Amino acid sequence: MNQLVTTDYIVFLLYFVGVSAYGYWIYKRKQTTSMDTKDFFLAEGSLTWWAIGASLIASNISAEQFIGMSGDGFRFGVAIAVYEWLAAISLIIVAVWFIPIYLKNKIYTMPQFLNTRYNETVSLIMAVFWLFLYVFVNLTSILFLGALALSNLIGGDSFHVIVIGLSIFAVFITLGGMKVIGYTDVVQVLVLIIGGLVTTYLALTKVSETFGLGSSAIAGLGAMMKDADDHFHMIFPKPGPGASQGEINRYLTLPGILMYLGGQWVVNLNYWGCNQYITQRALGADLQTARTGILFAAILKIFMPIIVMLPGIAAYVIFKNGGIQAEMLRNGVVSGDNAYSAMLTFLPTGLKGVSVAALTAAIVASLAGKANSISTIFTLDIYKKYIDKGASESKQLWVGRFAILGAMLISIIFTWEDALGIGGEGGFTYIQKYTGYISPGIFAIFILGFFWKRTTGPAAIVGILAGFGFALLFNNFAPALFGPETIMYTAFPNGKGAYEIPFLVAMGWSFFLTVGLMVLVSLAGPKINPKAFEIDAAMFKLSNTSIAMIVAILVLFSMLYVRFW
Repeated sequence: MNQLVTTDYIVFLLYFVGVSAYGYWIYKRKQTTSMDTKDFFLAEGSLTWWAIGASLIASNISAEQFIGMSGDGFRFGVAIAVYEWLAAISLIIVAVWFIPIYLKNKIYTMPQFLNTRYNETVSLIMAVFWLFLYVFVNLTSILFLGALALSNLIGGDSFHVIVIGLSIFAVFITLGGMKVIGYTDVVQVLVLIIGGLVTTYLALTKVSETFGLGSSAIAGLGAMMKDADDHFHMIFPKPGPGASQGEINRYLTLPGILMYLGGQWVVNLNYWGCNQYITQRALGADLQTARTGILFAAILKIFMPIIVMLPGIAAYVIFKNGGIQAEMLRNGVVSGDNAYSAMLTFLPTGLKGVSVAALTAAIVASLAGKANSISTIFTLDIYKKYIDKGASESKQLWVGRFAILGAMLISIIFTWEDALGIGGEGGFTYIQKYTGYISPGIFAIFILGFFWKRTTGPAAIVGILAGFGFALLFNNFAPALFGPETIMYTAFPNGKGAYEIPFLVAMGWSFFLTVGLMVLVSLAGPKINPKAFEIDAAMFKLSNTSIAMIVAILVLFSMLYVRFW
């Protein structure tokens, strides 16, 4: 059923026209001088620190966060915020130690890093892999989840119309290059935060009303924390012999303190530090601008759970006390992924339009950023190196634009009838499942490539294959081969007739074993790899501004963990 009225559509239309006009204005300003590839792919030197930080967040927060993380808030509570809060610490590490190495060595793409540090074989393998991953996993899942969420709000047979609309909107922004993406992302983040805060505020007041406390968001938060105390703890205990399947499933998703020993760091540092989609925003800036922008994003990450998680916990409390019974059902079964759209039903006319605009902003920003990354890798690491080595700047720009159109067209085709089964598996699970198999290997070759000069090209190839192999072993075969209880892991019944190792535990072991294997292979090579990067201590020296921002992030992080441990 359509939950929007004319006023909501007007608000949404104003957002659409405003962002498009702003993007076109940015693009026309750049047209006073000729655009080259570094302008198009990196907006070299033109993004300010606040534009970099906002663009990082806009690209990261999409439908899988609004829908998936609210759903996990409904199921697990505040513990799911580990992905946001540990991301803030990971961004500090990226800002202090990763970005200086990229910028000093003039790295513009992740395959270029692998070619510069290792060899062309490693670079080509990963360039092709990243293209497939970005198109068939990330871009397609973002488009599918976004269209599904918006069609649930609008109602009727609108899914395919929304797929086309989101694609056109994203392409329009992307064709202007990274500068247009970066500066329109500032507007997108502003809309995203305002709309998200409005939804959270209304959700908390609804909780307050549920308990007869009036329409107070503060009272609602207090009542929510009291009524759902089990949803306000960061660390889940290891399930004992009499644990319910629900408790086991919680631990399989978020395995207590163990996930902080490896898996969460692999997830976050690989995503924020070794990912073209993310690092691209900072690679065209000078070091101080890039570093400040990344730290600004880290501060924003600390507060993101307010808009992507709290509505889910509010939905849980309201549902637990007899409200939104019908809204939480999908095919007759309670679905946490309905939590965010259920909360939107409480918004008054006009404000629903703001929240739908916020959701659309998150989706479009992520689509545009991902499409630009696909275009960058294809043009600079495939086309320019292997297809047309003498391609002019103008030709590369057109190839980049056609790559954007091609990637989006493929995404539409696979989204149209959900050919990849994203809906059946769950979008967030789908993304984690397929990226998680290669994250340990990728992060291992990057981290050793950064800081251990002896790491060799053959070791990197072994790392790619071993990381995938170890992940496959732990996630699919280890409990059956070695039993559910070993010195390395404890596997639990997953409710589907099999035993399963917590995903983040499996990822941690896959990473450490891959690093060990790469070290052994590298020891057979020269003591210093001729392609190793020169590390200068001055690269890591911090300004007073950076130090102040880092201290603020660490204080906020510590306060949150002390309160919700």
